[in-house]
Amino acid sequence: MVTRLLVAVAIVVAVSSACVSGPASGTAFDFDATLRIDYHHTGAAGEEIVALDRVYREGSWPGPRADLIDGLDLGRYRARLLDAASGAELYTRGFDSYYGEWKTTAPAAAGVRRTYHETVRTPFPTDLVTFVLEMRGDDGVFSEVFRQTIDPADPEVREDPIDDDIVVVEAHVGGDPAACVDVVILGDGYTAADTDKFAADVHRFAAALLGQEPFASMTDRMSVRGVLKPSQQRGCDEPTRGVHRNTALGCTFNSLGSSRYLLTEDNRFIRDVARAAPYDVLSVMVNHERYGGGGIYNLFNTFTSDNQWSEYVFVHEFGHGFSGLADEYYSSSTSYTDFYPEGYEPAERNITRLPGGAPKWADLVDTDVPTAWNKAEYDAMDVEYQARRGESNALIAGLMRGGAPQAEVDEALAAGEELSLIHQQKLDAWFAANSAFGKVGAFEGAGYCTSGVYRAEIDCIMFTKGLKRFCAACSRGVLEVVGEMTD
Repeated sequence: MVTRLLVAVAIVVAVSSACVSGPASGTAFDFDATLRIDYHHTGAAGEEIVALDRVYREGSWPGPRADLIDGLDLGRYRARLLDAASGAELYTRGFDSYYGEWKTTAPAAAGVRRTYHETVRTPFPTDLVTFVLEMRGDDGVFSEVFRQTIDPADPEVREDPIDDDIVVVEAHVGGDPAACVDVVILGDGYTAADTDKFAADVHRFAAALLGQEPFASMTDRMSVRGVLKPSQQRGCDEPTRGVHRNTALGCTFNSLGSSRYLLTEDNRFIRDVARAAPYDVLSVMVNHERYGGGGIYNLFNTFTSDNQWSEYVFVHEFGHGFSGLADEYYSSSTSYTDFYPEGYEPAERNITRLPGGAPKWADLVDTDVPTAWNKAEYDAMDVEYQARRGESNALIAGLMRGGAPQAEVDEALAAGEELSLIHQQKLDAWFAANSAFGKVGAFEGAGYCTSGVYRAEIDCIMFTKGLKRFCAACSRGVLEVVGEMTD
């Protein structure tokens, strides 16, 4: 018996003028609607357990319509939509997931299981389709982990109304959603009284993104909107500091055990809120002054609104969530183990293990490979800073958990911010004085690996703090994704 969503009844569906047939199949897409597939992803290291949750019909499909097959080969997972009758491939999309990060942690390696909620969105099909989820192995080859037939005419395909209290802010509209990269900034920790602040913040971060190359040169292909579901309280959870808040989207620091990693596990609610506007990319903006954020390719990004580094964090995390760029830093604490196993050439465009002795950006190189950059001196500066930052974070957490006077807490917070600023100013000066500054080569240290993995330039917005330029490899990676989504 063929497995399918609840029922397998052939129902004739009227095809609108926006319908286009899929390649080599009888299935058409109705681009006036979006198919949203929600599922649960469960397991530990070495496990992939997937179960369908719900299926939705939502507003018009905001993505490209001419070519629905992903040519980027990014992400550790891939979603495919097939014509159920012929097996013809209709739609593919690569992505990363919260679960994919979880399974690389030490608890997952010890057999601890967790469940994460995930979403795949496609144009709305007009006939039976098969949804396939695949995982990329360490050899770079995808293997199937889940398959489910979906009937778009099933009466249990949901069409829920949008909540009445949701606010939409249009900061910049470059054109029709089908021809633009549509960015939605969701607000978390903004109460109803903070609506004006939310609108101002959306405009501020839209300006930060669109003022940064390569986005500044293609504002006609970018749109930025804000969507707010008011929260009961301001801020977000800070577990290590003893702070818990009732917020709409459930964002929290200390995700996967990293104090600055800011994520949420309320994926279903995020998607329910986000559908109030067309979107290709989701960023969650938390009404908070603490440094932190996160970004997962084709899932969502997070950042806080009021830290000295907030604009940098927003653009940096956008590099992850939109373009699939890797972190280029390697010495900050993370919770991952073997995120880029030896022998595995990362798919991300901005890091490499130098297979065959050359980086994937070899045509851009203008210096020796590998590139000497006095790494030992940089590492010594960073070790000292990480130790001082750890002491600062421990002090702040202890004061807050212990109920210290607010003035004492504020003093410790200000000292921590000053420490961060002075250290980055020192690094920026050191980079500028380095003989390799401005060169494109292969600089050892990237992707959480101190050796064996290389980045393209000595510094980049994906390496250290500051609203600075993307390196040459990152910029090309960004342009590649924009072209895939808007050409």
